Amino acid sequence: MSDLFTRAQSVIPGGVDSPVRAFGSVGGAPVFIDRASGPHIHSGDREYIDLVGSWGPALLGHAHPQVVDAVQRAASKGLSFGAPTEAEVELAELVIDRVAPVQKIRFVSTGTEATMTAIRLARGFTGRDLVVKFAGCYHGHEDNMLVAAGSGVATFGMSSSAGVPKGTVEDTVVLPYNNREAVTDLFETHGDRIAAIIAEAAPANMGLVPPEPGFNAFLKEQCEKAGALLILDEVLTGFRLSKSGMWGIDQEVPYSPDLLTFGKVIGGGMPIAALGGRADVMDYLAPLGPVYQAGTLSGNPLATAAGIATLKLADDTVYETINRASEALSTGFSQALTEAGVAHTIQKVGSLFSILFSDTPATNYDEVAAQDQFRYPPFFHSLLEDGIHLPPSVFEAYFVSATHDDAIINRILEAAPKAARAAAEATA
Repeated sequence: MSDLFTRAQSVIPGGVDSPVRAFGSVGGAPVFIDRASGPHIHSGDREYIDLVGSWGPALLGHAHPQVVDAVQRAASKGLSFGAPTEAEVELAELVIDRVAPVQKIRFVSTGTEATMTAIRLARGFTGRDLVVKFAGCYHGHEDNMLVAAGSGVATFGMSSSAGVPKGTVEDTVVLPYNNREAVTDLFETHGDRIAAIIAEAAPANMGLVPPEPGFNAFLKEQCEKAGALLILDEVLTGFRLSKSGMWGIDQEVPYSPDLLTFGKVIGGGMPIAALGGRADVMDYLAPLGPVYQAGTLSGNPLATAAGIATLKLADDTVYETINRASEALSTGFSQALTEAGVAHTIQKVGSLFSILFSDTPATNYDEVAAQDQFRYPPFFHSLLEDGIHLPPSVFEAYFVSATHDDAIINRILEAAPKAARAAAEATA
């Protein structure tokens, strides 16, 4: 498919429509996919076992027959109406039934749009401008969130993307993740200016970095004392880690976010996302309130059909299956790396995991960045040669589906020792 990549580069910037797909951090030409089914993706005549899962949505496996049927039936009635539908209401009810802090919900088309709107809503509701995020957490490519990572101390107003005006990010503060002292210090100094903290419920865009026990509840406590809002970004984790997402399994210290954002699984692979939360906050959105948001394709009937089918099918058995698969794979990868003498740590929350090429667990972005990153490209390409498709970056999580059965897991683990040896032989 390298000829196709050359062709793509002549008409699409970098040959891809999302940067990580370009294989920039692992080298080589990306795999172009033409079809997928269950745990497999296909590129021409080549079949791969997929551990990307469209970056999360393929919870049930690719092209689940009942999800595909739901989309086909919806498509036969029309592709888009730009008007309310009963399906929007049904999907909203399903989400509200699963996630207790969500009292009302608004559907949009992308995770970036969901987090962008949540931030605007928090600013409008509180009448404040300052928003706090954490280094290494990704909340879409909205200008305010493209801010350089802080290192130990808060970093104000530094853009990490060209084309973002300095004034746009001056009201965004970046703190080191899992650092309670940094949060406390910021709130003591600027608490009356802070509109919201936004945090991934379990960061999975710097590899998988678990929140320390009670950290999300601590963030909620700090926000509540200061009159700010907590936005829990579950675009990636929502409905993947449990029926209620990360929030549902992160209740050692009970807490309720003010706003949550969803994507990925909520649409079963179709382009849909959402923000939801407290009714009094959500009612600040137009047409009831002064915070404007609109979208011609919001609540698209094909996407809502896929979402309804996916959530109805995502029962306890599905979550038990993906948890078992994740445990077997992460344990098997770790064993292979240990036998090859490769220093590593498995970073894991529920069914999400990543491999950190360091023998010290990482709790924040700086610690993730300090790993032996050079070991990942040969590890990746060895598995790719053996028909295993991993995320093409050491900074991404691995995704399994309900179709990753014992036979599939065994095939992956049979290829793991060779990949581990390739990682061991790598040099910086």
